[in-house]
Amino acid sequence: MELSVVISLYNEKESLPELTQWIVRSFEGHFNDYEIIMVDDGSTDGSWECIRNLAEQYSQIRAIRLRRNYGKSAALYCGFEAACGDVVVTMDADLQDSPEEVPEMVRMIREEGLDIVSGWKKKRYDSRLTKNLPSKLYNATARKVTGIRLHDMNCGLKAYKKEVVKNIEVYGEMHRFIPYLAKNAGFGRIGEKVVHHQARKYGKSKFGPSRFIHGFLDLLSIWFLQKFGKKPMHLFGAGGMLLFMVGAVIAAWLIIDKLLCQSRSIPFRAVTDQPLFYISLVAVIIGAQLFMTGFLAELISRNSQDRNRYNIREKIRQM
Repeated sequence: MELSVVISLYNEKESLPELTQWIVRSFEGHFNDYEIIMVDDGSTDGSWECIRNLAEQYSQIRAIRLRRNYGKSAALYCGFEAACGDVVVTMDADLQDSPEEVPEMVRMIREEGLDIVSGWKKKRYDSRLTKNLPSKLYNATARKVTGIRLHDMNCGLKAYKKEVVKNIEVYGEMHRFIPYLAKNAGFGRIGEKVVHHQARKYGKSKFGPSRFIHGFLDLLSIWFLQKFGKKPMHLFGAGGMLLFMVGAVIAAWLIIDKLLCQSRSIPFRAVTDQPLFYISLVAVIIGAQLFMTGFLAELISRNSQDRNRYNIREKIRQM
């Protein structure tokens, strides 16, 4: 199969008929064999009944219905599992992503050898205060942390090689960082295409301003897991040893200074009267705790079922 289009949706009944017609119309003359996978993430507005009716009209539609609203990452995970196309495209169901961009994105995957093509909504029709400015700040931070030079990391319109979506696990709210997940799985050829953005036609956005706060926290989480997930001792152990040594050296210096002053009959302050002594004790205790945290995390990591899971690009077998 040439192409799979994965659409995660939640309460988008009004837009689905128009979106389906738009996709079919845009793909005419470009793709002969493709599927549209609609994942209903626990909608309560009758979206599933609408999908049923559309599936009777369009043979390209396949659908998955989740029992409740699990979130976009869960919906995409289910869609990726079901996808059969050589290229997998994700897009939102709110008519803000244009299917007319898909043929060019697929061409970039096929002819330019890219693993991912991410859309860039260069000109947006969202509120400048609540979405545009926070989005720019968020994307600037994401570029700095991940090292991936994308202007719009969270754009829902993306194209992937099939191997990419089959070798990454999207969970929690990590759908925002699929390019970073792919990069850490060995798929580093990531391109970008300016895409047309449209104002929402029906309903209202399901994501509020809090998504940016959650996004920053998720970004830190995924950065930590990817960098230290299989070697936690490198972070906790190093930090713990440093604090422990600093605290021990300060405490030793205070004790030696007191003994020297005492031996020379020079007036001195008791070690326990000095605030610096208690600071050194705190440093020693925290250092020991960090080291033990790293040690325990290392034991857990070594016993993980995924400790020797690696993505293999290709093999040569000789008889």
